[in-house]
Formats: sequence, structure tokens, C-alpha cells
Amino acid sequence: MAQPPATPRTPNVGAWSGAAALAVAFFTVVEFAVRQIFVGSRPGLGEAEALIAFSQRTAAGTLGVIVIDTFLMASLIVFLASFRQLITQRRRDLDWVSALAYGAGIAYVAVTLVGDGMEGGAALDAAGPHPDIHVIRTLTLGHALLFGSIGCVLTALVAAASGYVTIVSGALPRWTGRLALVVAAANIAAVATVFGGTDDSFHSVGGWGTAALATFPWLVWVVCVGIVVIRGRRDHHDIAKADATASVATIDQF
Repeated sequence: MAQPPATPRTPNVGAWSGAAALAVAFFTVVEFAVRQIFVGSRPGLGEAEALIAFSQRTAAGTLGVIVIDTFLMASLIVFLASFRQLITQRRRDLDWVSALAYGAGIAYVAVTLVGDGMEGGAALDAAGPHPDIHVIRTLTLGHALLFGSIGCVLTALVAAASGYVTIVSGALPRWTGRLALVVAAANIAAVATVFGGTDDSFHSVGGWGTAALATFPWLVWVVCVGIVVIRGRRDHHDIAKADATASVATIDQF
């Protein structure tokens, strides 16, 4: 007597997406608090003595921010992979678009980590016995560019692709897709900061305007998606299990 195909153990992609999004929210809040309390606003890059003093005073805080940001990026990788699965389990024909969002997201994570490495290098140099203003200034400029316009272009691509597949697939409420498109537009607008100089003002490259227009809205979207997915995680899990069971049954036929 033929045995019915066993139901495979399927990870709950809804739960993983939600947990990753909440982790992103947690690390974002912690990173912001640490940066505000222990780092603060840096002086202009042309103020050599003030910049060295600032880098020495905030070296430990900066390294702490980088460690937190590394965990944030790891959580974001989990979210991006889970989000792609949420889409493809509803519409397999959209896999290439969700893969575009995932790939651009991984590129964004890589660029962010390189920027963190530059910022950390400046902090380590400042904490040494003989800080070099040229090293600190160069690494700070590289970090500002990666965090600013380069990161904004990649984030815009992630958000635009995510918004499209969300609306077309129906895997999530349409308002989350529209919000993603708004985030993409805000990031494109923030690309212009590359021409805004190197001070720590709103319009400068890598300044707080980039965080307000680009980074913060993007992370808000991630958290919104996470909350929505957590609320409907059972439905997403049931769809995934049904899909896995059908795949096993198809294989057994051969």
C-alpha cells in the first residue's frame, strides 16, 4: 500500500522575516542612541586639530557603533532572504525581480560594511599613539561617500524592486509596496548630497540629511513589513508547507 508523502519540515518564513525585522529595529535604536551619546557631531574636515581631538575622544564609541551596525546588517541579510521567499512562494514568475531586490540589498550591506571598516580604521588610527590627520580625513571621506550617495542608489533599487513585487504579488498589503516606492524616491533625492560638501550639515555628503531622507525611511519600511508578516505568519507558513508538500509529491512520482 502506497504511503502518502511525508510533510517536510519547513522553516516558518513569516516568523523569520518578522524576527529579523524586529532585530533591525532594535539594533537601529541602539546604534542611534550610542552614536548620539558617545559620538555626536564631528567638526569640519578642514579643522585638523579639532578633528583629531574629536576622533580620539570618540574612538571607543565609534567602534561600538560599528559592532552594533554589523549585527544590524546580519539581521538585514536574514530579512532580505526571507522577504524574497515570501514573494516567490506566491508568484514564482516574479523570482527574478525579487532576486534583483535581494542582490541589491546584499550589495548595500557590503557597501555599508566597507564604510564601517573605513570609519573604524579612522577610529583605530586616532586611538593610536601617533594619529595621522591625513589617514583620518581620507577614511572619513570614503565612509561618507559610501554611506551617502552610493548607498542611496543601492537602497533605491532595493526599495523600488521590493515595492513592485509586493504590489504585483499580493503577498503583503499594497500599502507596504507603495511605501517602498516612496522610500525609493526619497533615496534618489538624497543622492544629490554628493554635491553638498563635506561638513556635518543636512545637505552634506554622508550628513544627517542622508540618514533622515534615505536610511531612516528604508529601515522604517523594513520594520513595517516585519510587523505585517508577524501578524500573518501562520498564513505564510501554511502556504510554504503546502508548496513543499507538493514538491515532495512531484519528486516521489519520478
